[in-house]
Amino acid sequence: MKRRELLTLWIRAAMAAGMTASIPAVLLRSYNSHADILAAGLSDPAMQPLFVNPAPNALTAGFKYVPHAGKLQIRMARAIQMTGLLGANGVTPVPTVIWGYGPKNGSVTWPGRTLERNVNDDPLEVIWENDLIEQGSVLQHLIPVDSSLHWAYSLYGFEHNTIEQDGIPVVPHVHGGHNDSPYDGNPEFFFSPGYKVKGPRWVSKNYLYGGPDWNDVAGTCWYHDHALGITRLNVYAGLAGFFTIRDGSDTGLPDNPLGLPSDPYELGFAVQDRMFKSSGQLFYPAFPGDPFYSDFIDDEDVELPPDVFPDGGPTALAEFFGDHMLVNGMLWPKYNVEPRQYRVRLLNGCDSRFMRLCLNLVADYETDPAHGVRIPFYIIGSDQSLRASAVQVEEIDFAPGERVDLVIDFKEVAPGSRLILTNLLGDAPFGGEEPDADELFPDRRTDRVMAFDVSLPLSDTPDSLITDGYLLGGGVSVGEVTRVRKLALFEGQDQYGRLQPLLGTAEPVRDVLGNNVNGTLAWHEPVTENPQLGATELWEIYNATGDAHPIHLHLVHFEIVNRQGFHAKLVEQPVLQNDGSEGVGYRLEKIRLQGQVWGPTAQEQTRRDVVTALPGEVTRIKMKFDKPGRFVWHCHILSHEDHEMMRPFHVGPGPF
Repeated sequence: MKRRELLTLWIRAAMAAGMTASIPAVLLRSYNSHADILAAGLSDPAMQPLFVNPAPNALTAGFKYVPHAGKLQIRMARAIQMTGLLGANGVTPVPTVIWGYGPKNGSVTWPGRTLERNVNDDPLEVIWENDLIEQGSVLQHLIPVDSSLHWAYSLYGFEHNTIEQDGIPVVPHVHGGHNDSPYDGNPEFFFSPGYKVKGPRWVSKNYLYGGPDWNDVAGTCWYHDHALGITRLNVYAGLAGFFTIRDGSDTGLPDNPLGLPSDPYELGFAVQDRMFKSSGQLFYPAFPGDPFYSDFIDDEDVELPPDVFPDGGPTALAEFFGDHMLVNGMLWPKYNVEPRQYRVRLLNGCDSRFMRLCLNLVADYETDPAHGVRIPFYIIGSDQSLRASAVQVEEIDFAPGERVDLVIDFKEVAPGSRLILTNLLGDAPFGGEEPDADELFPDRRTDRVMAFDVSLPLSDTPDSLITDGYLLGGGVSVGEVTRVRKLALFEGQDQYGRLQPLLGTAEPVRDVLGNNVNGTLAWHEPVTENPQLGATELWEIYNATGDAHPIHLHLVHFEIVNRQGFHAKLVEQPVLQNDGSEGVGYRLEKIRLQGQVWGPTAQEQTRRDVVTALPGEVTRIKMKFDKPGRFVWHCHILSHEDHEMMRPFHVGPGPF
């Protein structure tokens, strides 16, 4: 009998005998969550195969777009994809309906095909088409949409628009791109199928990427949807893909000057967690009885008015943790490798999940990483650039929206070996502490991501020679600071009492309209961050919440300077909601710094666009604002950014 079955029988017996108090809290939570999952007709991850299906490589030449005369047409459309998921009988593969990106007259995929350009190329013009329409009718969302949020069709002048009539609003954002404002994927630049509805700041369906003032060094960017208030849902449906940048050193060719592994020894893997129904349909909790609904609604005594939430939903929940791990849209896959060095670029495309990754060597093609031993690997870069030199580590933290660039040396293990890419963190918000023991349910499998099987013979292609300290020539420095801003992260409540993560200031400031403000601010309130064109600023981000937040700034690449603990008085104050009502917000008073200052980690010593702001700490970053216009900064926990943890900033003079 399986461990889960034994635990279930024991828990049921204890509950029947009135001995609930004897059940450890973590097991009782796990049992209840598992019961919710089975009751909802969801796929049981324990029924799914591990490390059987091959992982698609997003960086293989055949998966990259090929521009014609410097132009591409990319559409967003519906497709059916096999993810390796087995149905309720545990035998029959079942299909999943997804939304993907693809060429104008070709098929779409999750993830979308990879965009790639060299910094010396002419600008790439991309025409984005919203083809979420079939047989003349707009598609409805694959995921329940909470229209009580501040979202695209709740904006002034757009309230009469609906998904049922007008379709899904989308807008692509090249994450990590040094984009001009009109082509940045601002959430208010959205457009519906056929451009029937265009957002209040929409400019053009033709976007330009590249040129002398775009990204000027090699790095790993990605592209994904960024429509206001439904980013989490559109990305969950499949709208994401890689966008790699090359330069004269990191060419991607076998003779590249840095001696880095190249195709077919350069791999790109987007890691995402999901939930599925047993039929293969994507599942996202939003109603009473769904997993985690009670955690954020019932257990917090939130009373949702039935005129807005007629069935108790659909409602946004504060975080999402899936119980199935996918790599490039394939469930718990494997990748067969030669005994040589491989370059492995990883993208954390999860909604809320932080990971702590390591490699475990296991015997006899074992599937449980707990039975293995650690194998070190090399960090050579992250986000927007390489490091100055390679550094060897045994584990690495991995935040939503972040990219890490690694070299793994598979000749360090015997041929026939298996290495499991392991996640040491649990199914819970991350606080920077040691791995969380909280599990979704017994026998969870989110502690493993994929496997590398050293099963291929060594080819005649010369191996790479990356070692600790190997010079790469990257790193980052953005110059002298001309202004310091104090900003803050808060957890408040919206007008319905739901947890609402918020950005704001950590000091009194004047917004661009001359109003005096301090503390929490919703998306729609006037801009408070208005750097001068060409200014270099230091942002001090005070995290007054209990959890870590991956903070992402559009436009810039930044240098992570340091972190430090702080104490402050948290003072409650109202925060204006998009419908004119009030929620609960805060401001900080009597901020006192404490303890040692500590610098960036090994993976953070590059050009960055995501930084993990840990609870109770101030995180300092500096960057140069060298393009005019409107951009945004936000938490890259997608459930947070969709519920107001996002703010605009404007570079240079208005209009705002």
